[in-house]
Amino acid sequence: MSVATDIDRLVSREHHDPHCVLGAHPAPGGGVVIRALRPMAESVVVQPLGVELELVHPAGLFAVELEGETLPLDYELEVTYPGANTFSVHDPYRFGPTLSDLDEHLFREGRHEKLWSKMGAHVREIDGVAGTSFAVWAPAARSVAVIGDFNYWEGLLHPMRALGGSGIWELFIPGVAEGAHYKYELRTQVGDFKQKADPFAFETELPPQTASIVNRSTFEWSDDDYLAARTPPWTQPMSVYEVHLGSWRRNPLQDNRALTYLELADELSAYVADLGFTHIELLPVMAHPFSGSWGYQVTSYYAPTPTLGSPDDFRRFVDRMHEHGIGVLLDWVPAHFPRDDWALARFDGTALYEHEDPRRGSHPEWGTLIFNYGRNEVRNFLVANALYWAREFHADGIRVDAVASMLYLDYSREEGEWVPNQFGGNEDLEAVGFLKELNEVLHREEPGVISAAEESTAWPGVSRPTYLGGLGFGFKWNMGWMHDTLGYFEQDPIHRRYHHHELTFSLVYAFTENFMLPLSHDEVVHGKGSLIDKMAGDRWQKLANLRALYAYMWAHPGKKLLFMGQEFAQSDEWSYERSLDWHLLEHGEHSGVQSLVRDINRVYKQTPALWEVDFEGRGFWWIEPNDADSNVVAFARAGEDPFKDVLVCICNLSPIPRPCYRVGLPRSGRWVERFNSDSSYYGGTDTGNLGGVDATPQGWHGQPFSAEVTLPPLGVVWLVPQ
Repeated sequence: MSVATDIDRLVSREHHDPHCVLGAHPAPGGGVVIRALRPMAESVVVQPLGVELELVHPAGLFAVELEGETLPLDYELEVTYPGANTFSVHDPYRFGPTLSDLDEHLFREGRHEKLWSKMGAHVREIDGVAGTSFAVWAPAARSVAVIGDFNYWEGLLHPMRALGGSGIWELFIPGVAEGAHYKYELRTQVGDFKQKADPFAFETELPPQTASIVNRSTFEWSDDDYLAARTPPWTQPMSVYEVHLGSWRRNPLQDNRALTYLELADELSAYVADLGFTHIELLPVMAHPFSGSWGYQVTSYYAPTPTLGSPDDFRRFVDRMHEHGIGVLLDWVPAHFPRDDWALARFDGTALYEHEDPRRGSHPEWGTLIFNYGRNEVRNFLVANALYWAREFHADGIRVDAVASMLYLDYSREEGEWVPNQFGGNEDLEAVGFLKELNEVLHREEPGVISAAEESTAWPGVSRPTYLGGLGFGFKWNMGWMHDTLGYFEQDPIHRRYHHHELTFSLVYAFTENFMLPLSHDEVVHGKGSLIDKMAGDRWQKLANLRALYAYMWAHPGKKLLFMGQEFAQSDEWSYERSLDWHLLEHGEHSGVQSLVRDINRVYKQTPALWEVDFEGRGFWWIEPNDADSNVVAFARAGEDPFKDVLVCICNLSPIPRPCYRVGLPRSGRWVERFNSDSSYYGGTDTGNLGGVDATPQGWHGQPFSAEVTLPPLGVVWLVPQ
């Protein structure tokens, strides 16, 4: 192909390799020819040689032949624009690629586990020249250019080169520094132009602006000891406080704005530590322009939302949590993404990240697009993203949202609206393979990091290792327990006898998975009301029921999760647009519930029987599961040493006190009342056992010993051997 043809293709935005035209090249008759594309420039001079280039194409292509010069040639371009504005720049087209053949190969194979270190925008120095390298995946584009505030958003100035058959386009631009705003301008196969944000952007503009921002972290971590001690909490206490950062607490003195990452680092860490939670779980912090999605419609998977501060501010937030001994879990959304034209949707003019067939690629319930898990590069984008948050932001784990929608091809679809898999079934085998790969890589590369699945069906082995045929998650949300338990507590106590085994049913399957018990944000939105609103009875009974629910939940096998505000009986349904109702803590009945949560976390962490054998049947046995007429259940929890660590939980879920209720106990001697949800300190009636009971050798409930216990109304008592 002739140079003239290359030039025509370049200026018409058709060329896949502008470096073969621009920059310095051997001249046909010897010496060096330099070409530069500078639209609207009046003159271009090669420095330090002082040789002026000639305009050879009206689109702004300048060229000059330098006799006697050889390559490589170190030079700058002195460019003058109308108005005598002169700039000296290093020529971007004299630098080699910033990705290696190995990088391209690993990406095509879907196995580049540090993909973010190559893709996106990276401030770096090459041959002593400072600038930023850019790399983006757009295999179907006819051409790609970097546009930004450093080139007047003019795509002709900085066309990128395609690297082999990888579909990656790359360019190093000298002089572009941290803080520069940019996008990619892509020409599609049909000839139109799209301006797209960087899928690997590490920082983004504040909505509604959509540009990506060149970012380089300078943060210095101080959590080495915390990370070194981090282990999977299967045999450790784990109670999680779920938080939407933008609405947890707001500043009423400054137009009721949300707190920043730095403010939350101090206030939220102190609050969570005081309440005794071991972890927080954040609704998605990945950048999303639509706040009404609560973060679940992500447009920039590699950037924290800028509405609360910079990426390093978020690092400070995580560091401060670790300083207080609190783990940080992130909600993560690999199931779908929004249709915003400037983001991932039809990125290069084709269905790149999503499926082309709407029966696979369009989500009917949420109006979003579904990732194509069968494409190596898409899987790599997502797997590397999970690793990115663990490595670059020291996240202690991810909770994968909407796993059920990923597993089933017919999720939210009617007959004829979905395509069966190769075996005729409704399982999305590509999504299954992706989830297995995700968990294998995450647990191998980041030991101690948690992965939890929000999965609402009976899919087997969600939290079993992949080598046993499972999906490999560390935990699975127990949605069945949540629905059955809340359904029971919504019943008037007089009717609970007919729903008694909705409360006990969870123990039929409690040890089939590593379950987490969630009372999450999903239960306090969309007209569902707050948790206290779900409770049956008058005001006092609602509060007593809520206290009993928490005491029952913390004694039940499984890790715990509670959404913000429910720890002090938030009365109104949660809204992302306003703060929690902190003024309720001025009332003793609400501060009492908060005190109960604080104490229950403290006792929980001090009692190995409640968490040491969470996922095995030997850590639990029923004492009284069948007293439906009295609304009473009783069960025992045991640790690794059941003779040393054992706890008996007795729940009286009727509003009638039950004195002298005989309960079977596994040991003789004195049993201390370790916790009572009816304490007046929490807003109860102080009905209890004056500190404890004495077990006698009278067999009861299948146990060798028993004691008469006073059961408070709508109350839960925990007994432990003295």
